[in-house]
Amino acid sequence: MAMKQITALLFALAMLLSVGGALAVNEDVEGELVIYTSMYPEVIDMMDAAIKEEFPNLVPGNDGSFFFYNGTSKLITKIYGEMGDNRDQALGCDMFMVAEPAFSLEMKDYGYLHAFEVENAAERLRFAYDEEGYWYPVRVCNMVLAYNPEKVDSWAAKGISIPKSFHDFAYDPALKGYISMSDPMTSGTAYAAVCSLLGTYGEEYLDKLSENGVMRESGSTAIAKLQSGECAAIMILEESILKFVADEAAKGNEVTNLKVIYPEDGVILIPSTVMIVAEEYSRDVNTEACEAVAQWLLSEAGQQMIVNGFMHSTLAGFGEVPGGSISTDELIQKDMGVDWEKAYRNREEINTLWTQKVTR
Repeated sequence: MAMKQITALLFALAMLLSVGGALAVNEDVEGELVIYTSMYPEVIDMMDAAIKEEFPNLVPGNDGSFFFYNGTSKLITKIYGEMGDNRDQALGCDMFMVAEPAFSLEMKDYGYLHAFEVENAAERLRFAYDEEGYWYPVRVCNMVLAYNPEKVDSWAAKGISIPKSFHDFAYDPALKGYISMSDPMTSGTAYAAVCSLLGTYGEEYLDKLSENGVMRESGSTAIAKLQSGECAAIMILEESILKFVADEAAKGNEVTNLKVIYPEDGVILIPSTVMIVAEEYSRDVNTEACEAVAQWLLSEAGQQMIVNGFMHSTLAGFGEVPGGSISTDELIQKDMGVDWEKAYRNREEINTLWTQKVTR
């Protein structure tokens, strides 16, 4: 065989191996995997499909899905039960993606987390992360207010103004009986919002919510009441409104009776974290696979899936935002903030305060 033919053959072989390697970058990631998450089921379906494509030899460990879903507070209760009274038992999952970062601090203290490194994390991430590598922000939920533009005049005729701030939502007595939010006893993002508002306005904020007869309801119920005119305003995750509008648009329906309010006193950003369960406590003892999935979630491809799920990206410089939202960096400037250490350490006290003042 001539030298030119040999060279060409070797070049073609090298190119083939290169292409094959690029296509099969995660084919060596194997084993089973279960992730406890509070992401919406529709988002889970999308994430499931993406992970199955990216990791073709990784086996979903929960009835064909990589995810087990429930609200954050219910998941935390489930996890406590699995840990046992002495906090020393194995869990039914390998990773967590729950909504409020205070839980990350708690699980780290219990020794239930596995540390891993995200390269150049300080430059890549625009939200705080654990410097020892036990948790990283992977998706950002945004607590806002919402109203029905078609009902503004009818509310005005009753002497009611749509609140432009979280302060007005609780403090304006004209809104009594016409406001709704999720229950922080069952919703992690609502709990985070309550912690933030307590930090800004003190315990009086809960007194005012109670005086205004705030209803504690699911997001779907609150949206329905907003559309029907039973509520003037609701406290809700931005993603709930954006997703509802987008879902209806996909059906050919234009939604004109729902709109987000970015409160004048600030939004409440909740950077949900990804955590890997320490090997001695994990369901499938596969931290290598968990690390691969976590790294993918924090890649541009993984973050694109997060934004497609109507949440904000944690990557610095990631310009795309959920459809209908505003700049993530602009929201960061408006963020009221949450003292996550206090949210963790004082969880029982805050829950008791809520129960005594609001649900009494």
